Amino acid sequence: MAKHRPSSPETPVAVAERGSVPETKGSINLRIEAQTRQLIDDAAAVLGKTRTEFMIDSARREAIDVLLDQRLFMLDAERYDAFMHALDHPPAPGPKLRTLLRRVPSWQKS
Repeated sequence: MAKHRPSSPETPVAVAERGSVPETKGSINLRIEAQTRQLIDDAAAVLGKTRTEFMIDSARREAIDVLLDQRLFMLDAERYDAFMHALDHPPAPGPKLRTLLRRVPSWQKS
């Protein structure tokens, strides 16, 4: 595994990129309580947005945060070195891992 040390104390360690997706529009239908809809409408109005713009922006922002939480993390130099060491020197497989690897996946069982 290549050893690359980040240049600053807190540099992104891993970022996954996706290919471009064709620009097509679709619809999403939601059923929400009137009180929640009003809350969204009020917040959208404060920002000068339509309900749709507000909901798309909010959902997109949350989706990015969720995905980045799974793919991007920041480490200082000391923790980066420890992380790289752990990747380069994994522990030997224990009995539970060996058992798991011998198990037939449920989708292959007849």
